[in-house]
Amino acid sequence: MIRKHSVSLHGHRTSFSLEDDFYTELTRIADARDLSLAALIAEIDDARDGEINLSSAIRLFVLAEVKARR
Repeated sequence: MIRKHSVSLHGHRTSFSLEDDFYTELTRIADARDLSLAALIAEIDDARDGEINLSSAIRLFVLAEVKARR
């Protein structure tokens, strides 16, 4: 199921929508890096191409991280 989540990035609130599995994996990555979820999402946001929305950028990030573990 896709759920909407909110986070503060650079001093303003924003939202993103993710499937539960992507959100679970994103929180695992943040924990493994000893980062808050907001800090990890801020890193993803800062690195993303302006043509890609935040939700898609997060999905691509999680996919890349999972593939890198293989």
